[in-house]
Amino acid sequence: MVWVPLRPTRTDRRAPLHAPTPRGTTMSLEWLVGWSWSLDGLRDFIATGIQSFRDCDATALAAVACLTVLFVWYCYHVGREQPRAYASVNALMQSTEANGVQNGYVYCHSPECVRCTHHDGLNQKLYHNLQEYAKRYSWSGMGRIHKGIREQGRYLNSRPSIQKPEVFFLPDLPTMPYFSRDAQKHDVELLERNFQTILCEFETLYKAFSNCSLPQGWKMNSTPSGEWFTFYLVNQGMCVPRNCRRCPRTYRLLGSLRTCIGNNVFGNACISVLSPGTVITEHYGPTNIRIRCHLGLKTPSNCELVVGGEPQCWAEGRCLLFDDSFLHTAFHEGAPEDGPRVVFMVDLWHPNVAAAERQALDFIFAPGR
Repeated sequence: MVWVPLRPTRTDRRAPLHAPTPRGTTMSLEWLVGWSWSLDGLRDFIATGIQSFRDCDATALAAVACLTVLFVWYCYHVGREQPRAYASVNALMQSTEANGVQNGYVYCHSPECVRCTHHDGLNQKLYHNLQEYAKRYSWSGMGRIHKGIREQGRYLNSRPSIQKPEVFFLPDLPTMPYFSRDAQKHDVELLERNFQTILCEFETLYKAFSNCSLPQGWKMNSTPSGEWFTFYLVNQGMCVPRNCRRCPRTYRLLGSLRTCIGNNVFGNACISVLSPGTVITEHYGPTNIRIRCHLGLKTPSNCELVVGGEPQCWAEGRCLLFDDSFLHTAFHEGAPEDGPRVVFMVDLWHPNVAAAERQALDFIFAPGR
């Protein structure tokens, strides 16, 4: 049924005028008459609409009301979700300085940081993050991660003392202290081809040590003897903008690596310097999902890396791959005139972590989660 407003006849509204009127007055009267007709039509249209609403079926009205409520709720739910911005080593952060950056080093102040804080609710937090990821994407390929989170305490407590990652252990990964160059062949060869580029930028940075004790951007690490300095480009998944601007070619190189960990708290890229007489205390890395790559820049004699009790020596222009979730240490026993031992360090994905698992781990361990 269609309701059509009745159009009142116009004959009764346009009675002839008995006296001649000027042209301007005639136009004004015609406009007023037409406006009056418009108001009458609008009034009739509104009245007809109200009557139609009264005659509508109650079920239809209830359905419309429910759909309206659902639409409003959806708009509110979507509007309050804040998109998560994932840091990428392929695009330089445009901000002048990121939150928490002090002297070129990212210090974590969050009590919820899974990388820096150990607490009883860590497994529940990780499982919540995994569930959130699966709802947005898929549970497909999440078997090992789900198993690892569900039994994380058992895995970490039952590991032999030679390998005890401090934060997260992914089960069923091949375990060995050192990896061959073929484990990440593309990235290894790319780093070695750019050896001179990285070395040149390091030498420019290192000149600043002649002017002050700790130049801007460098961090001094705690050691039982000697001095250990690091210059981070990416620290715990976060780019350090000021440092990246001082090593632009090295930073751009990170974006060309296929397996660089740049989007979660386990990813780092830095220049590491050991002065003669330095010993790094034996320690474990946070996880076994990565392999650490050292590209030798300056490698004097009497310098060694020991991983899982197995010693290895660095070589200039060559990459050394190892699993830092094993107990490891490094030392420089050379003479002062030998100069520092310098490596470019970057974290790469373990070759047996699948692409779907990498995406999920980037989400679960995203900086700031």
